[in-house]
Amino acid sequence: MSRILKVILFIIFFGLFFEAGLISSYTIVTSQPPDVGKLVNMQLEEISSFFNLGSNSNVLSNQATITILNPYDVAATLNSTGAVNSIDVKSLVAMTSDDTSNDVISVNITATGYKDTTSGGNTSAIVISPSSTYSITATAMGKPSKKGITIDLSTIKITSVRKLYGNTTSP
Repeated sequence: MSRILKVILFIIFFGLFFEAGLISSYTIVTSQPPDVGKLVNMQLEEISSFFNLGSNSNVLSNQATITILNPYDVAATLNSTGAVNSIDVKSLVAMTSDDTSNDVISVNITATGYKDTTSGGNTSAIVISPSSTYSITATAMGKPSKKGITIDLSTIKITSVRKLYGNTTSP
């Protein structure tokens, strides 16, 4: 056989073994029979997005950061609905993929929050110490302007509160 034919056969057999491994690992991990068509389509979509073939519909690449014009009000609303004691106003970030020339746009808001603990119980000293740091993600609607966006506080909905850091020592 020619050298080119051997390389082509090697690539074909490598692909077949790769697909067999993918299907068997899917079965082991999920304990369900795999949908081969969906697995192959997923691989093709990932490969095409890697090479930027087809449409460029990646939402994350189209997002723009917008300045929040009412950050203290947004922080207060996130503080009251996010089950944290305080919000770092400097960490507030609003991002959108909507056209900012519209009257009202939707934004994704991220912020860092802190939860303090009070300890003292049977002792005479009461100690308040920061114990946990949280990442808060929310969605909201707002009115864009040339300087930034004014968030409508009644539309803020928290989508996730994730604990980033927790202090395990107690005073």
